[in-house]
Amino acid sequence: MKPLYLRSSSSFKKLLLSIGHRSSPTATKPGADDPTETPPESPHRPAWRCFSYDEIHRATNAFHKGNLVGRGGSSEVYRGELPDGRAVAVKRLLGASACERRERDFLAELGTVGHARHPNVCALLGCCVDRDLYLVFDFSRRGSVAANLHDEASPAMSWAARRGIAVGAARGLEYLHKRCQRRIIHRDIKASNVLLTDDFQPQISDFGLAKWLPSEWTHRAIAPIEGTFGCLAPEYYTHGIVDEKTDVFAFGVFLLELVAGRKPVDGGHRSLLSWQPRAAVPTRTCRPGRCWPTARSTRWWTQGSAATTTPRRRGGWRSWRRCASARRRRGGRR
Repeated sequence: MKPLYLRSSSSFKKLLLSIGHRSSPTATKPGADDPTETPPESPHRPAWRCFSYDEIHRATNAFHKGNLVGRGGSSEVYRGELPDGRAVAVKRLLGASACERRERDFLAELGTVGHARHPNVCALLGCCVDRDLYLVFDFSRRGSVAANLHDEASPAMSWAARRGIAVGAARGLEYLHKRCQRRIIHRDIKASNVLLTDDFQPQISDFGLAKWLPSEWTHRAIAPIEGTFGCLAPEYYTHGIVDEKTDVFAFGVFLLELVAGRKPVDGGHRSLLSWQPRAAVPTRTCRPGRCWPTARSTRWWTQGSAATTTPRRRGGWRSWRRCASARRRRGGRR
């Protein structure tokens, strides 16, 4: 089966043009008796338009490798500039040209993000189906939250900026779940998919895995399981159940990463959730009431996710070490 954009390119364009609208920067203003005059745009029609391949090709300087700003498993993103000087991000879908799943993912992302209009959601400017499949977005000069949070060369992000990012991302997520024309489940909320504007306003992006749910459905079962390890909700990871709680769980991991400054999964493949400090359990290193106070007034400390914890007594570490040395001299006996 040939791909849609090769099998019937004209009909595929008509399908897109029936949803969006095509505009050309060099088009003349239609007159009163101009037969090509476009009827008034419906208030429910999305604001994106269809770009030609020549526009995309010129904007990205023939997809020069110097303009490549990101690459994922199924797409790559190029920085471009339109004739009016507007900076755009052109997302090109990767894969075989005859891949039906590639077309399905393109139409699914177009059908979800194309209906979203919110300050905290990355807006779609348009698409292109000439020669390949492209999506065009506004370009974010500051990059993603992950790039600003984990880049050692960048200054530390202030707490006011982190709070603003958390609140803005929550508003964008609430819009997708409750106030958008379609009930959208993102399925891949993470720091690298939240972009920052010049004034540090967050925008949720990358709707490649997004699904929309009818209002009468409580959830949806999806297979195969896709997403980012460390951000998958338990019910989604084990049973493929997708609903608003799938994004809420991932948003909680995003908040923890934003506050702690640690990645969801470190170099040792350890999840951020397992690193989270837990309540310490008293160890039998010393006798209660002798080397450290009773449990009610005991203060505990932990180092990372260490399995053992050591009681911290009022007398400080020196007294604790003296007690430990005396115990070793007795051969470990109490």
